[in-house]
Amino acid sequence: MRERIERAWPDLSPVERRLAELVLEHAEDLAGYTGAELADASGTSKASVSRFFRRLGFDSFAQARADARGLRARGVPLGGLPQDAGDAVALHLAHDTRNLAAAAQALDRDALEAAARLLAGARRVVVAGWRNSYPVALHLREQLLQARADVALVPQPGQTVAEEVASLGERDAFVLVAFRRRPPAVAAVLGHVSGLGVPSVVLADPTARPATAAARHRFEVPVDGPGAFDSYAAAAAVVAVLAEAVLARCGARGRERRDAVARAHEALSELEVR
Repeated sequence: MRERIERAWPDLSPVERRLAELVLEHAEDLAGYTGAELADASGTSKASVSRFFRRLGFDSFAQARADARGLRARGVPLGGLPQDAGDAVALHLAHDTRNLAAAAQALDRDALEAAARLLAGARRVVVAGWRNSYPVALHLREQLLQARADVALVPQPGQTVAEEVASLGERDAFVLVAFRRRPPAVAAVLGHVSGLGVPSVVLADPTARPATAAARHRFEVPVDGPGAFDSYAAAAAVVAVLAEAVLARCGARGRERRDAVARAHEALSELEVR
């Protein structure tokens, strides 16, 4: 939007420049305005608003607003909670509660059991995640390591992924965490490991369906937040549920692994004891 206004600025009328200044000031939450509200705020008319956005190259203000909403839907941190929104903590809590309920309703119990069986029995597990998905992938990997050995996380800092997936086969498992604003590597890596015959599990938001069609098991988790940023509360909950299912599926072997990790922590004095 800013680039469009800067290009058109020399040709804008005084009225249009007032509108331009208002739009630049509220560019991050433009999706929440109506044409009438913009007209009132700028002291112009709805017709002036329509002409202004046509001058910027849009068919209408509705198209400009839809464009702004589309950016937010892809995860671009636009907007934010209004200053008069009230208790921000309560708003986030209410929104996360709805996300958790939606994730729980969408969670297929049979698919969860199948994925847990796969991850418990695989020779080796590789967990992958980029950008905002990386911390979720890291958390899942750390939980799985409590139940079983040979769980790798990719990409490592400064490293490529090829070395980690080249030797994977049908006896292994690949877990892809692929929430929105994904790099192209997501689809490429999943396609490659699928071509190797590696069974895969995907944790992602609904926008990842085209990029993750090759996955054997897919769990969709809502990550939209009430403000500018996405919320990963529901993603953390699904990770916990999946890791618990893997631990249960590992049975005595998982309990032995858990106890061995605890003994190693104690021997190395790595964790504080209270």
